[in-house]
Amino acid sequence: MKELSISLPVAERTYRLMIEKDHEELFRKAAKLIDKRIRDYSGSYAYKDKQDLLAMVALEYATSYLQHEQLLAVKGTEWEEKLEEIDQALHAYLKE
Repeated sequence: MKELSISLPVAERTYRLMIEKDHEELFRKAAKLIDKRIRDYSGSYAYKDKQDLLAMVALEYATSYLQHEQLLAVKGTEWEEKLEEIDQALHAYLKE
């Protein structure tokens, strides 16, 4: 895959990144989403500097990530159990 050098503004700073070309839109959307959440938090909470807001946004997204990870683990286990049931039923049917 081709790599691409991009500059992304996040919290009034610009960051240069090397990313896969196919991921450019994803990174740009993520940067915009972070900036939007920073603006939302800045209107709702007292803060000393952008670092406080960035920490709050990072905590929000890390928590969301962990919740989704747990949900996927549970769903994955449920799917494995269902597939095992189907597999056993198929084996039993084929032995008849």
